[in-house]
Amino acid sequence: MAVTRREMLMNAGKTASGLMLGVPAINAVTETTQTATRRKLKIVITGGHPGDPEYGCGGTIARYTDMGDEVVLLYMNNGAWPPTPSPVRVAEAKKACAILRARPAYVGQQNGHAVVDNSHYEAFRKILEAEKPDVIFDQWPIDHHPDHRALTMLVMDAWLASGKTFALYYYEVAQDTMMFSPTDFVDISAQEARRHDACYAHASQTPDYWYSLQSQLTHFRGMESGYEQAEGFLRHWESQSIPLP
Repeated sequence: MAVTRREMLMNAGKTASGLMLGVPAINAVTETTQTATRRKLKIVITGGHPGDPEYGCGGTIARYTDMGDEVVLLYMNNGAWPPTPSPVRVAEAKKACAILRARPAYVGQQNGHAVVDNSHYEAFRKILEAEKPDVIFDQWPIDHHPDHRALTMLVMDAWLASGKTFALYYYEVAQDTMMFSPTDFVDISAQEARRHDACYAHASQTPDYWYSLQSQLTHFRGMESGYEQAEGFLRHWESQSIPLP
């Protein structure tokens, strides 16, 4: 169940009015009824490295796949970095995606050596054209890691080149993302266990440290949006809006 910041404020006003009139408070959010005719969506979650989409969007990914949508985790690189060889990181990503019922895919760049130029713009456009996404969740461009920042430039170029035919949302990763103010929230309280397991599938990447930080963030976003835990997203203001799960 997703809620926008505007909806939060509107529902808060309705609740306050109801209390003054002595009628029962209105729930902040009503679950949207899913119908058998709902069109299945193609979701692409881009991430600088294996683990980034799982930490930033793991609960939302689980909600989408539970609804029958197709989700692809598109990693900028395979995460190889001495002393951890690439087969280890690829195997961890495969395990994480299996937990979330998503499909892993790779852009093919090298960890710590992201390149943004005309040829890489063109190659990335072709990858997204082949995937035909309805929506992309991308890392936020104001970020500590250069691979994350490079990825956002490739996504932006592909989105503009497509004529903005797919929706574009940004997500956050604890400690890396800066100056992020979400406009939409997804309740991940019931998906927390799967998100945890998907993140811990990346056993070589000190998940005890990173997951603790991300958990603090999702609890904070939960307090903002009225859930136990939530993931926050920011829709590009020129992007079409698409219902979040």
